[in-house]
Amino acid sequence: MATADDDLKTRSRTPASAGSGPSSPSRPPAAGPSRAPGGSRRTRLLVAAGLVLAALNLRPAVSGLGPLLEEVRAGLGMSGTVAGLLTAVPSLCFAVFGGLAPRLARRWGPAAVVLAGMAAVTAGLALRSFAGHTAPFLAASALALAGIAVSNVLMPVVVKHWFPDRVGSMTGLYSMALALGTAGAAAVTVPMTEALGGSWRVGLGAWAVLGVLALAPWTAVLRDGRPAREPGGGAAEPAGPASPAGGGGAAVRITRSPTAWALGVFFGLQASAAYITMGWLPQIFRDAGVSASAAGAMLAVTMGMGIPLSFVLPRIAARLSHQGPLVAILGLCGLSGYAGLWSAPASGAWAWALLLGVSNCAFPLVLTMIGMRSRTSAGVVKLSAFAQSTGYLLSIPGPLLVGALRQHSGGWHLPLLLMTTLMVVQIGVGMLAGRDRCVEDGR
Repeated sequence: MATADDDLKTRSRTPASAGSGPSSPSRPPAAGPSRAPGGSRRTRLLVAAGLVLAALNLRPAVSGLGPLLEEVRAGLGMSGTVAGLLTAVPSLCFAVFGGLAPRLARRWGPAAVVLAGMAAVTAGLALRSFAGHTAPFLAASALALAGIAVSNVLMPVVVKHWFPDRVGSMTGLYSMALALGTAGAAAVTVPMTEALGGSWRVGLGAWAVLGVLALAPWTAVLRDGRPAREPGGGAAEPAGPASPAGGGGAAVRITRSPTAWALGVFFGLQASAAYITMGWLPQIFRDAGVSASAAGAMLAVTMGMGIPLSFVLPRIAARLSHQGPLVAILGLCGLSGYAGLWSAPASGAWAWALLLGVSNCAFPLVLTMIGMRSRTSAGVVKLSAFAQSTGYLLSIPGPLLVGALRQHSGGWHLPLLLMTTLMVVQIGVGMLAGRDRCVEDGR
């Protein structure tokens, strides 16, 4: 049975119909045509609000720590090695805990798991502000990152389940909120800390308030959907919007799908490029003679580019049958930025910052592609978990290798050569991932 988002992305397929077509034999019969996509208007409004608030909470635990890392190190007596490894912990947690999301969603439903994820984020952010030593701080950070990881995976699932007719626009909405949370936490944490008395504990713990706000809409969504759920939380897709991840998932063998692997590698390479940019771009500018304040402002511009583009790009991607051209455009922007950093890092610094900001928008693009490469909610949750877990594992070595190459060579040409190579591979696998295929077909 063709779904409404299939029609949106290709503009050539048949709209939703009552029967199962030959290309989608696993589509569950419970999702009949009489049910409006995603449930009642009230529920969809609550889910939309929940998406935005959840997305705002998915990065402050990471981007808010960087500006205060030196103060945290001094306050906890943290070694430089541990502080360096702390920057790699988010990717590791995202990969490990994100893999649990499909099982949790099948058992409890996506709304319940996102609610639990937001509770974990809130508790982790609050608890780490009370940590007296490195170990409790790391444990509280891991709790928050675990909540972020499962919520990361389930964002495309929530969009597919409640807004199957608006995959592009809703992915754009929460991607824009995620970018806003990332850039906002990086920019606001230090002045907010100073305004609240100067303690890093208060500055980091204050972000837990944002998590509390995200609990309300998801609690309401879960309460609205409970009566319509199947008692055992099984694989069949009931009529209620807070149902488990949907039916038909048993036939989806993600690890045998070339499209799934292409998405996983593409996700990992774009994440690696983003973490390299966040971690090393200011240092590249400073080594070229740019002031520290100007280098920080350029990074803010790079990250801030994602706010408007994250809203627009998924809407465009959802209207294309092949997202390869968008992959190529973003990749060429990245290659142009790297070329500029190689030849004239200081004189063209603002231009390179803008180009790299555009290139970083491969993240909302790959999220949109995850939602479009499967017909069912069950397929999306499996694909999202696989692509993100695989991708975040692949992204861990990139920033570490860049630092090692810079230390070994004493300059930035070798690191930039590595970054260029990774970007070329990213374009290639992104072109493969962008083809109009579904994982249910084993392709």
